[in-house]
Amino acid sequence: MAETRDGGIANGEAMESDGQKGSAEKRPEAREKWANKTEFLLSMAGEIIGLGNVWRFPYLCYKNGGGVFFIPYFIFLFFCGIPVFFLETALGQYTSEGGITAWRKICPIFEGVGVASQVIVIYLNIYYIVVLAWALFYLFNSFWSTLPWTSCDNYWNTVNCHNISVTYTGLHGPDTDWSFLYNETDKHDNYSMSYQNDSEWLPFKLISPEQDYWFHRMLRVANSGGLGTVNADLAMCLLLAWVICYFCIFKGIKTTGKVVYFTATFPYLMLFILFIRGVTLPGAATGITYYLYPDISKLSNPDVWRDAGTQVFFSYAVCQGVLTALGSYNKYNNDCYKDCIALCILNSSTSIFAGFVVFSVLGFMAHQLGLPMEDIASSGPGLAFIAYPRALSLLPGPQFWSVLFFFMVLLLGLDSQFVCVESLATALTDLFPGVLRKRRELLVLLIAVICFLLGLPFITKGGFHLFTVMDTYGPSGTNLLFIACFETIVVAWVYGANRFYDNIEDMIGYAPFPVLKYCWLFITPLICAATLLYNLLGSKSVSPADQFVPDWSYKLAPLLTVIPMVCIPIFLFISLGRGRNIITPSSDLKQLRPNSPRLTLFNRVIIKPQRSRHIQEDGEEKANKEHTSGV
Repeated sequence: MAETRDGGIANGEAMESDGQKGSAEKRPEAREKWANKTEFLLSMAGEIIGLGNVWRFPYLCYKNGGGVFFIPYFIFLFFCGIPVFFLETALGQYTSEGGITAWRKICPIFEGVGVASQVIVIYLNIYYIVVLAWALFYLFNSFWSTLPWTSCDNYWNTVNCHNISVTYTGLHGPDTDWSFLYNETDKHDNYSMSYQNDSEWLPFKLISPEQDYWFHRMLRVANSGGLGTVNADLAMCLLLAWVICYFCIFKGIKTTGKVVYFTATFPYLMLFILFIRGVTLPGAATGITYYLYPDISKLSNPDVWRDAGTQVFFSYAVCQGVLTALGSYNKYNNDCYKDCIALCILNSSTSIFAGFVVFSVLGFMAHQLGLPMEDIASSGPGLAFIAYPRALSLLPGPQFWSVLFFFMVLLLGLDSQFVCVESLATALTDLFPGVLRKRRELLVLLIAVICFLLGLPFITKGGFHLFTVMDTYGPSGTNLLFIACFETIVVAWVYGANRFYDNIEDMIGYAPFPVLKYCWLFITPLICAATLLYNLLGSKSVSPADQFVPDWSYKLAPLLTVIPMVCIPIFLFISLGRGRNIITPSSDLKQLRPNSPRLTLFNRVIIKPQRSRHIQEDGEEKANKEHTSGV
């Protein structure tokens, strides 16, 4: 009897042990946290401080009234950029969840807001890295004894190529074309396509060797009506960019937090070196004057305000789920409020400083070539790969400055790229923690392989058209403004601004500036909605035939814009179909004052208190313990 009893006990213990082992295998691994605040701050800085600070903000400032542009820029920053930036970061830290599950936890019916932001991240993961492939291509070719884009004596040059600084300095008559210095896609495409028919050219139509190199050596743009073949050397550069990106993040924030010590700080050293060199060049003062000279009349132009708003949203990486993902790895009591204020100051200061770096060198270029600044100033790829290389080639030791510049472009873009991949990986692992958290390396590899394959069409002979359309209509201002409206409305009016303020106070130990509450309630959604409406009503249809762009490319534009936007209503209807607890936050979210109203205005209760689902005293204690321990 005793033997049977002992044997039964032993068998029972064995079964219990097996059961515990099985449940342990199914139980997801504990979520990681940043090793220290510095890693979080550098990762955030690496994401928000990117190519847009260097090649977009300075040009927009020059184009939209110089120093006057700071007025609409800072208005949008204070009333839209900072409120949404802080909202997303605080949401991630409070929920300890990625870009999708964070919204599911606070308001299940609006989980689609998180899904929409991840669609934007997918767009960025696919096409943004193509810029890094271009930068690698130029970086490798910067080691030539003679920079290949400074001469018209190469096999890729067309008959219209002329080294203007040598033979045509100061020539800018009616038959001379300087469109290569602008960021207008239609002009780029016009002249690159017109090469196919020399009879269309006037006898003295000129283009620079830099433009020839950009279109006919690297991009090899063709107007065949299709994508054409993949450029093998660019494909290798794209593969190398993905390999670098993968090894920066394959271990999660353990590797990301260490890599950013270099990738987020070294570009500042290079910017400073280029600044010192730029301001000491002849003509630099002229360039800086054009950059900052105020034109008050520009303030009456609504396009200036729209440019300021879209620049803030792009520059601060809002509505992409990235800030939520990075914030989710913070400890519960981290002071994310001060962190966000410091990061916003750093970001805008970098944009302004980059303007001095860019326009001092462009002023030197205008001085050397005898051209007006209006023909020099450019934005986007036109600045990074045509105008700025041209200016650097005029300096003594141009190879050194070219290597420095393109290495800076690579690092600025690399930060933003691998943090976007990290955001997508975080969102997926938080959706399926039991399956994916233990297989993170494979997940990141799978994302890299799929995005690499989807990126190959962008480096075909017709890929530049596809890149332009994706860049314009994928992560567009329309999408970002639409998502921002929903984010602020959901947090302020559905979840409750007062309750979210209480959550923040519980995390950081004090209540943030009260104006933020009214920004979330009224100011931010109204400004975003008005700008969105102006974008929709003021947008003009583009005729592909007139722009020398294949018809198929612009047929993608409505699809790229609509996909993120429809995610919100689709998931809303799915939640309504389930019909239970669709606006009730998760029970494991700690509430500082669960019996307080969710929203009050002028001492009047607007939205009454709401208890979390199935919350019990032991559940509250458990949530408090988990958040306090940082798990």
